[in-house]
This record gives sequence, structure tokens and C-alpha cells, in this order.
Amino acid sequence: MSDVRVAIQRDSEREERVVTTGTTAAELFAGERSIVAARVAGELKDLAYEVADGETVEPVEISSEDGLNILRHSTAHVMAQAVQELFPDAKLGIGPPIKDGFYYDFDVKEPFTPEDIKRIEKKMQEIQKRGQRFSRRVTTDADAAVELADEPYKLELIGLKGNAAQAADGADAEVGGGELTIYDNIDAKTGDLCWKDLCRGPHLPTTRVIPAFKLMRSAAAYWRGSEKNPQLQRIYGTAWPSKDELKAYLEFLAEAEKRDHRKLGAELDLFSFPDELGPGLAVFHPKGGVIRKVMEDYSRRRHEASGYEFVNTPHISKEALFETSGHLPHYAEGMFPPIQFDEQNYRLKAMNCPMHNLIFKSRGRSYRELPLRLFEFGTVYRYEKSGVVHGLTRSRGFTQDDSHIYCTKEQMAEELDKLLTFVLDLLRDYGLTEFELELSTRDDSDKFIGTDEDWAEATEALRTAAEKQGLPLVPDPGGAAYYGPKISVQAKDAIGRSWQMSTLQVDFNQPKRFGLEYTAADGSRQQPVMLHRALFGSIERFFGVLLEHYAGAFPAWLAPVQAVGIPIGDGHVTYLEEFAEKARAQGLRVEVDKSSDRMQKKIRNQQKAKVPFMVIAGDEDMNAGSVSFRYRDGSQENGIPVDEAIAKIAKVVEERAQV
Repeated sequence: MSDVRVAIQRDSEREERVVTTGTTAAELFAGERSIVAARVAGELKDLAYEVADGETVEPVEISSEDGLNILRHSTAHVMAQAVQELFPDAKLGIGPPIKDGFYYDFDVKEPFTPEDIKRIEKKMQEIQKRGQRFSRRVTTDADAAVELADEPYKLELIGLKGNAAQAADGADAEVGGGELTIYDNIDAKTGDLCWKDLCRGPHLPTTRVIPAFKLMRSAAAYWRGSEKNPQLQRIYGTAWPSKDELKAYLEFLAEAEKRDHRKLGAELDLFSFPDELGPGLAVFHPKGGVIRKVMEDYSRRRHEASGYEFVNTPHISKEALFETSGHLPHYAEGMFPPIQFDEQNYRLKAMNCPMHNLIFKSRGRSYRELPLRLFEFGTVYRYEKSGVVHGLTRSRGFTQDDSHIYCTKEQMAEELDKLLTFVLDLLRDYGLTEFELELSTRDDSDKFIGTDEDWAEATEALRTAAEKQGLPLVPDPGGAAYYGPKISVQAKDAIGRSWQMSTLQVDFNQPKRFGLEYTAADGSRQQPVMLHRALFGSIERFFGVLLEHYAGAFPAWLAPVQAVGIPIGDGHVTYLEEFAEKARAQGLRVEVDKSSDRMQKKIRNQQKAKVPFMVIAGDEDMNAGSVSFRYRDGSQENGIPVDEAIAKIAKVVEERAQV
């Protein structure tokens, strides 16, 4: 056998090796159990791949992003095999890896029940233990059509092979390669074919390499995401490189479920989603209204101090306004249908920026007025599909804390720097401290408007402003708005989840479309640069994020009730009412629990309500002119003089501290 020269690349380390013809990637990395695939010339390969002379081979660890995708897609195949063993009439849709897991769609007569999910998971465990080999086989469209004649959805994907991205979300995992391949699951002992699936690959060597998995839930999903197509049953699962990592992930999910803002919103009586209003439309209850008002009031004060001017605009407009702005041609699917009256079409406002442009245009502007910073808590309406509406974090009606800054090109760099610093500082005030920035740019799609020169200048200005913050900067090619590039602030919450918060966009296009001008120092008419900025994104979404971040236990400055007086007996109610009245005179939100419940029940109720300060008083406190504090964690501080107690609550509120 002839020799083959290959290079093994591990990060910055490169090792030259001479092997015999026919050597596989598995043999190159023999004994390294954490390696599940190889990358050759930028393409992922199964470990069964035979290396060729001159190739550079990179090992793919199971814990890497590619490795996790391979693990999860392989587990999805095992799940599909288990489903078809238990439900022989089930037809296969697609089964791609997704963030933290995988899914597979099936056409079955009846929806899967929780008992079915348990049976499928048990069957998967049996298949996993059999150690079936994943074996790649190249085929042709014609041969695959014969083999998969009983799988109508697979036949459809074969026909769409050249347009996998348009076929369906996740379809490129099956038909996205340059050639069509089928993966056979082969019995380790007999070599018999156990199951097969149309798939691009790569896969793990065998099912036994799958360390830990769990099925999570089932749901309905339309084939290729269209309501015109059949409704399939989707099973979601997760898979991890170790049982400990699976356990940690399930514990994380349990904690996230406890923090679900929809659940906490009901428990704490903050907001609700009445069926009578329709999906994605929230009403805020009195306690939620307090939190929202405090959030908005603080934001207003900070904006005033930074030179913003407040404006207000209507909720509806003639349709032509959104033609001018470009929203109708480029964003129509996100807008509610037209409302016709006075023989004209009107639209619910989906964006505030067109109306702010009209304010700028309402009279002549001088360079001396720039930068002009307009700010509005503007309610907008967007048509989100029912399937993606999710509480406050994805709704149909919401209020943006929206600002549009009009400046000269010479002012743009400094203004962007100030804007981003302002945004990050304000988010920190609300208790978020860990950030990364995402820079969304254009690609070659025809959805983007404007000249290449304008885009390049705007993108570079954003990049420079972002780099000054010293935070991680993540590229997002193709993710820009149709009119300009943007920076998105991604903030991590208390349990490590990343949320998109503020966005900051540079726009040369809307000023052109609206004919915005100002008089320059030399008397010429110039076009301003327009900067879009939503700090919270929306009040509702930010409210939901903070609710989950704090698990409902807001710091005192945001808490709807900052302190509750709890009398030991009926004779102490008046004393605590006097305490509450004195505290309220200093702007604090203090109540007294005068219910007939026993003291311990009152304490439990207020702990459930997550009140920062429980103010307890009995005979000893009354005689001493003091109170006792009980905190949310059950700790207690006794004998605090009344004035000192009120001052302490006020200090915690002023400093926006958590207790």
C-alpha cells in the first residue's frame, strides 16, 4: 500500500503524519473518545472518511458547536427510528439540530401523548445500546425517489434539493450538500440494515457514542412552516456530551420555568392577557402599572438630563406614510392589514420613525439645532403570528422607548459613542451588567436599500463606536435593517440567558426618502444623518426580561410595594399605619396588612409577594418607638428606631440596591 501524507491541525498546532492509503479519520484519532468527526478543507466529515494525500484534517470535539450539532442530529435519527418502530405508519418530515437540542417532525394519525413520548424514549435507549453504525451512502435523485417512495415529505425535499434554504427550516441538514446521501443504521453484529434516512450528515460513528439524551415535549408544526400544508407532530429532545451536562441543563430549564414571566405575572398580580383582547395584547394591573411607571419615570429623567426632547405621535396613519419610509415595501408582513375609511387606506403604526421624520420636517432646521434628539414612549402594533407570540417578550401591541437623533456627518461618530455609553449605563442601572454587542450588516440580498458607499460609512461608524466599549463584538452578516446597519446590545440575565435589548442604527436612507434638510453654516442645504435607538426595545419586553432576571424579587426601587407593615396583634395596627404614613410622606410605597390572618400567615403571604421589607411591630417595638425588619430570605433585624428604619428603606431605594 502506498503512503499518504496528511497534516493534523489542532488550533495553532500542526502535526505532519505519514499513513497508509485507506486510513480513516477515526484511525488518525484512535483512542480520543471525545472526537466525533473531522473537518477537511472546511467540510465536516464522518470519522469513517478515508483521508487523501496532502489533506489537512482537524478533529471535531463532541463539546464543540459542530460536535454538539452532530450529536443532536444523530440522536434525532435514533428518535425517528424509534417512532417508526413503534408507529410503522408514521411518515418522516425533517429533524435538524437546534439550540440545546433537536426535533423531528412526523405525520401520524393521532397527536403524540405523554405516554407515547415515554415509550419512544425507552425505545431510543434500546437502539442506543445496540450500537448501530451510522453509514453514509451516496445516491442519485432517481434512486432515492425509489427507495423513499413511501416517504412523501422526503420526496418533496429531493425535488427541492437545489433550494434547500427555501425548502423548510432545517432542510439543509438533509439535502443541503452538493450530492444526495442516505444514512443507513447498520446492526453492529449482523450487518443488517435497521433503518435509513435521507441526510447530509455527518453523524456519530455509532448510536453507542450518544452519551445522554432526553425527550422534552411534542407540539404541532406545519410542514415547511406554511399553514397551507399538512400539520405534523413535532417531538423536541435534547442531547449532551455527558449525563452531568444533561442534568445541569434540566436543572437550568427548571429554574427558567420558575422564572417564566407569564407565570410570575399571574402569581404577583402584575399583568394578564385577556382572551377578549386577542393574542399578544397585555393589560397591566395596578402593581404592574407601578413597576412600569417607575421604569418609565427613571428613563425620562435620564433622557432629560442627556438633552432629549419629548414628542408624541398618533397610533394610526395614512398608508402612504409607510410607503415613503419604505416599511410597506420591505416590512409589510409585520404590519396589520389596512383600515379603509374616507376612501383611503390607513395603517396601525408599526414604527415611530416615520412620524418623527415629519416632526423634523415640520419647519426649517439649522445646523445650530443639531444634534436634535427626539424621544417618545410610542405604542406600536405588529402582526406577529399566533405561534410566535410569547407573553410580554413577543407581543402584538407594545410601547417602544424610541428615540431618533438627527445630526451632521461630522457629529455622527461622537453621537454614536455617547448613545452607546448612555444605553449601557442605563441598562446597568436596571441591574443588567454582562453584555456583548452584535454588529448587523448587509449582504447581497436585494432587500437592502441605499448606496454601497453609505452602507460602508455607516457600518464603520458603528464598528468604531462598539469597539470603544471594550465589549465582545459579534458579527451578524445580513442581519441589518433594510435601511441601515445596526448594533444590538445582548444582555445576560441572572441565569446566563442572553436577551437582545437595545438597538442602535445608522440611517442615510430615510432622510433621503423624506427629503429632510438643514441649513449648514455656509448657507447650503444638507441632509442630516438619522440615528435610530430603542433602549429597552419595548417597555413590555424589558419588563418581562427584568421579571425573569429577578425571579419576581425586584429591588426595592422597582418593587410595586417596597415595605409592608405586619402587626403582631390588632393593637399594633395603628402604630404601623402611622409608620406607613410617615414613610409615604417621603415617597415610599408602604402598606399595612390589616387582614384577619395570623402573623405567620401574613409573613408567608408577603414572602410569596416578594416584598423587599416586612416591617414587624409588637408591644416591645411600640414601647421603644422602633420596628423590626424581616427580609425575603427569612433573616431579621430587630429594634430599629422608626426614623432610622424609614431612612434605611429610602437609602436602599435611592441607591437602587437589592435586599
